[in-house]
Amino acid sequence: MTAYRTFETVRLNLKPTTEEDAAFIRELLNTPKWLQFIGDRNIHTEEDARIYIRNRILPQLERLGCAHYTLLRKVDRKKLGICGLYDREELEGVDIGFALLPEHEGEGYAFEAAQRIKQAALEEFKVSALSGITRQSNLGSQGLLQKLGFRFSGLIQLPDQKEEMMLFKL
Repeated sequence: MTAYRTFETVRLNLKPTTEEDAAFIRELLNTPKWLQFIGDRNIHTEEDARIYIRNRILPQLERLGCAHYTLLRKVDRKKLGICGLYDREELEGVDIGFALLPEHEGEGYAFEAAQRIKQAALEEFKVSALSGITRQSNLGSQGLLQKLGFRFSGLIQLPDQKEEMMLFKL
């Protein structure tokens, strides 16, 4: 396997998500906030998660060198959440996204990781347009995007969503 970029912050290591993260991905994708704000990906077993990683995450990583990063707390290597860059056909440029296990929300990890991924997008991956999308009901993600310097640009309809999503641009 190709060696892909990893990143570091004061408290976190960010490594590309791989099939070894399947149990964690299954847990994260079934948390109440993931299901409410991102949607059910039908990941109910570790094998489902491995297939999801293999089919949805690794192809972009191989194509662009960046994708979905698992956040590991440095002090104990505990997996806390994800942050990443997502190439969506329906968006100009790249979309930044993040999610944490509920017990680690409100501790500043999402901002710390997203700030580092934003920097990597602009400086290392030379992304020309960086955006963030969120549901209108997801006030936490809206606040984090604004804290990262993104500004509300308008509402958009994504093919896989029933409701219009809020688009933020850097």
